[in-house]
Amino acid sequence: MYNLLKPLATREELLKRKVRIFTNQEFARLFELSPYQTKYYLNQLIEEGLLARLRRGFYTLKTDPPSEEEVANAIYKPSYISFEYALAYHNIIPEMTYHITSATTRPTQLFSTDNISFAYYTIKPEAYAGYSLVQRGERRFLMAEPEKALVDYLYMIALGDRAITGGKSVNDRMELSSLNKDKVLEYAKLYDYSKLDELIKEVL
Repeated sequence: MYNLLKPLATREELLKRKVRIFTNQEFARLFELSPYQTKYYLNQLIEEGLLARLRRGFYTLKTDPPSEEEVANAIYKPSYISFEYALAYHNIIPEMTYHITSATTRPTQLFSTDNISFAYYTIKPEAYAGYSLVQRGERRFLMAEPEKALVDYLYMIALGDRAITGGKSVNDRMELSSLNKDKVLEYAKLYDYSKLDELIKEVL
């Protein structure tokens, strides 16, 4: 497609195709490049300030960056944003979190890029549900429904993978009045875990 990639033309082509996050393979297909050319141009465009490396094999336009939530969805799939970050997003807990936390069926992972940490926690494949597509202008990302974010979070506490802050009751800092309790119970059934069921009874 291009014999010589220039930053301006590359940016225009990526924006025209609404590509903000991409792998080296996707970049090669888009610009019809060989693996050697792809590596050369990606490194060149990073040095010139057009692109940023999100993690190994994932890149974005530095001049037109995606949202943190979009990055979270893109760099480790399948995943959707949940746990503490989603609880804060839905105003269930008051504080923002240090990590953008996501649920995945893959192994637990933690990635950091540009002072942002992305944490992915493994859940059962049967429980990979209860999320929807959020759209803010051109930004689109998968986010847990408030009831599912709560269930995912309580599941981690039931497993012993989360501590209750200050030894207080788990719901002391939560605003749960807006939640649909029937949906909470339905999502809990997906985990089929008695300790989670007991914890939910305590919270609700």
